[in-house]
Amino acid sequence: MRDEMTGDSVPDLPEGSWASSPGTRRSMQSNKGRDTKPELALRRAVHALGLRYHVSERPIPAIRRTADLVFTRARIAVFLDGCFWHACPEHFTVSRTNPEYWAEKAEKNRARDRQTDMLLQEAGWAVLRVWEHEDPHQAAARLRELYDRRMTTRRDRNAR
Repeated sequence: MRDEMTGDSVPDLPEGSWASSPGTRRSMQSNKGRDTKPELALRRAVHALGLRYHVSERPIPAIRRTADLVFTRARIAVFLDGCFWHACPEHFTVSRTNPEYWAEKAEKNRARDRQTDMLLQEAGWAVLRVWEHEDPHQAAARLRELYDRRMTTRRDRNAR
């Protein structure tokens, strides 16, 4: 098989592959799971406010969900959601290639996000979701407010 753009020889798709083409498969495999530009910008903004956090960690080890930023003392889990992967109401568009697959994938991701929020909240965690298109400084300010509220509440409970 030949790449349509370059004419280079490319391997056939493995049997059962979800990809519509070898180029799509390569592109999707190269997507980063962490340390994306929006994530790094958010981390810099949060760090500049004096907050310290864990990166790419499970808030509750028994639950297979990894938050982008975790504040263990304040029990806050921050998820930076990509507009395409999590079906942002402002920017999500269904792919022209294999649209049924991608629409279903986005809906499953949103359902998993809602379940994650519920599981963490039931365990006493606060969840903050940030869209990748949001201004990182504004998101960091929202996080700072949440952090301060949770730490004040925690101090008040401990003082009793």
